Amino acid sequence: MQDEPDELASKTRKKKDMLALQDLGAKLVDLNEQQIETMQLPESLLAAVREARRITKHEARRRQMQYIGRLMRDLDAAPIRERLEEWLGQGREHTAQLHALERWRDELLAGDPALERFLREYPGADSQKLRSLIRNARREQSAALPPKSYRELFRALREMITKDTITKETTPAADA
Repeated sequence: MQDEPDELASKTRKKKDMLALQDLGAKLVDLNEQQIETMQLPESLLAAVREARRITKHEARRRQMQYIGRLMRDLDAAPIRERLEEWLGQGREHTAQLHALERWRDELLAGDPALERFLREYPGADSQKLRSLIRNARREQSAALPPKSYRELFRALREMITKDTITKETTPAADA
């Protein structure tokens, strides 16, 4: 009778592990084709993932996800999990960069002190181009015109910040 709680815990643990592998398999199914190719999955798992992407019926897809989880029990899931976490980290970093660019654009459109601060922080930025884009974007907003300069300002900021960041990273190496 005392073995039953251990046996139940063991079954519970197995079920949790199985569900975790199914969740991992679901993340694999959500990847694009290029990402799936770089994962270097076994052929049977690769075929099952591609098949799951094709299936649209709920019950059939659920069964296919269970099958993927079953296939994943036979291999080491740690490298797959690490690779997915790496991609998620890069995705979050990219999103944070885009949000920072949007904040800069909004601040620049709100007032001139932001432009001075931006130019101090990124000395390689083209101040004349920025002033022109800001002026045009403000005009577009006030006249309810399509946001052509607004978008162009975002692209210019991204280019200037990236260029300035690369310059900052390579300058110390040149001095050494």
